[in-house]
Amino acid sequence: MQISERAQAIEPFYVMEVAKAAAELGKTLAHTDAPMVYLNIGEPDFTAPPLVQEAAARAIHDGLTQYTPALGLMELRERISDWYATRFGAKVPASRIVITAGASAALHLACMALINAGDEVLMPDPSYPCNRHFVSAAGGQAVLLPTTAAERFQLTADKVASAWNERTRGVLLASPSNPTGTSIHPDELHRIHQVVRARGGITLVDEIYLALSFDTQYGQTALGIDDSIVSINSFSKYFHMTGWRLGWMVVPEQLVSVMERLAQNLFICPSTIAQHAALACFEPQSIAIYEQRRDEFKARRDFFIPALNALGLSVPVMPDGAFYAWADCSAACAKLGIQGSWDFAFELMQRAHVAVTPGRDFGTDQTAHFIRFSTASSMAQLQTAVARLRLLLT
Repeated sequence: MQISERAQAIEPFYVMEVAKAAAELGKTLAHTDAPMVYLNIGEPDFTAPPLVQEAAARAIHDGLTQYTPALGLMELRERISDWYATRFGAKVPASRIVITAGASAALHLACMALINAGDEVLMPDPSYPCNRHFVSAAGGQAVLLPTTAAERFQLTADKVASAWNERTRGVLLASPSNPTGTSIHPDELHRIHQVVRARGGITLVDEIYLALSFDTQYGQTALGIDDSIVSINSFSKYFHMTGWRLGWMVVPEQLVSVMERLAQNLFICPSTIAQHAALACFEPQSIAIYEQRRDEFKARRDFFIPALNALGLSVPVMPDGAFYAWADCSAACAKLGIQGSWDFAFELMQRAHVAVTPGRDFGTDQTAHFIRFSTASSMAQLQTAVARLRLLLT
């Protein structure tokens, strides 16, 4: 069977390859005194709050399971619009909000609508690997620009301007970012967008961790800049609905009909049950639970990052959001006599029974020296992981 060049060009998602190895070893450790601690997958240990679960059950009971409009339920689009106003002070009309089958579908639709074969899209190195694959699936090419800790591992306006050429179509940013948990300062984001807009390009911003910001300086939506920015968001992270596969994007008015046409053909509509459930996310009782859980994520960060630094697993930039720690493992590798974060990840898995993600997925510049920890696990799990790491590294 002949496999398409497009499919062959997409690398494996190494996060999941490592996860499979960790799961296999974890099975053998499940009933021992040292079961595997999983700090490798970016999935909240919390699930959807009671009102959301009840809304889903009610939708099934009442037969609200048939197709919705391709753009999603208008009531849900209006709830999201209200949330932008109350949470961020941003005026985002419901007519510009497109409900999607997860943020992945939103990114796929955006790339299909805006990228032509041969177009280049500038992205930071490190960055989430699937984002660049959405670009390549649309026939474009992701161009990774190396970043530094001084830049918060994010692009700058100067780097965007310097890298821009006749093939450049725009930028794809993430704020806060996976794997670093760092955000772009709003002033710098504004400057980046000015550079892009002056060249007739597009600014796409992945904001799926935005509501998990811990610093008001950074916890601002890019949609406050102007109406030409395309923002991607999700019910997975802050709203804890990972497996429900529901997200949204905000697009300029002139793109709404284009997105509708593409969505009709590629997805028909997002999950009807998930949409009805998501309406309950915005009830005051649910928001109170989400905010309490956000505080818990911050407490985990505040414990875990200093602990890593004390162990020689240096985190160069304190994450201001999300639930990740991007740690330099060079010193630890030297101590253990191994080379690079890929081998280090398997060493931790085998000897400390702690599963982490090596930097290989996230870019090519310095990622061989970094590992990503997920702090989406419980405080007890993080404390256990730190104790095991201390035994191995000190």
